[in-house]
Amino acid sequence: MVATDAISAFDHVLATEIPDKGVVLTQLSLWWFNQLPFPNHVVSTEVPEEVAGRAVVVEKLEMVPVECVARGYLTGSGWAEYRASGTVCGVPLPAGLVDGSKLPTPIFTPAIKAPMGEHDENVDFATIAVLHGADLAARLREATLAIYTTAADLAARRGIILADTKFEFGLRDGELVLADEVLTPDSSRFWDAAAWQPGKSLPSFDKQYVRDWLANDSGWDRVSPPPPLPPEVVAATRARYLEAYTRLTGQQL
Repeated sequence: MVATDAISAFDHVLATEIPDKGVVLTQLSLWWFNQLPFPNHVVSTEVPEEVAGRAVVVEKLEMVPVECVARGYLTGSGWAEYRASGTVCGVPLPAGLVDGSKLPTPIFTPAIKAPMGEHDENVDFATIAVLHGADLAARLREATLAIYTTAADLAARRGIILADTKFEFGLRDGELVLADEVLTPDSSRFWDAAAWQPGKSLPSFDKQYVRDWLANDSGWDRVSPPPPLPPEVVAATRARYLEAYTRLTGQQL
């Protein structure tokens, strides 16, 4: 499995790459796999020289086509749904929350995997139970929330809020196995705990910076292909990815 330097936003792969991004995703995933007491798909880091640092040999699993999202804070698509209905993926939440609010307890908000180029669909737990059976749905929820809680506690000790994240699971003889990348700036929202202000400031170490530029500053019409990222956005995004790695692991990449 090779992680490139390509970056996506709003269901588009952008024309501009972020240097070293693939290395950050791979090395941070490997670090997290070593922190988490859960089976994973990594077989070896012995890979061809041309993809060294950005690739791993992994086990081929029977993948479960569910994006398993854990949210400890309200933001993004969850914030949009909450404002409309007071719920996120069918989970009722207290009144009076704002963008960036910490939830009373982390919640499982799954999505159905969509075909390439289409947007994954947020659904409620009952839908996952219908599609994949009540037992597997319950196991996915339990594993997602347990891994999120462990990771969020570890990140908090390093001054980072893990606002939300998504996991991919496969099956090995019926056993759930954590697969794909895990707890990276592409699959998670990392916020600076010292600067976190619900309803106001949510400084992040992830690709939200790219989303914000596309949505607010680029002039993109959301119909044509996204514009190239300017050099300053590329540099700032790269710096955020590297800082996430350094602050979480305590190591320079």
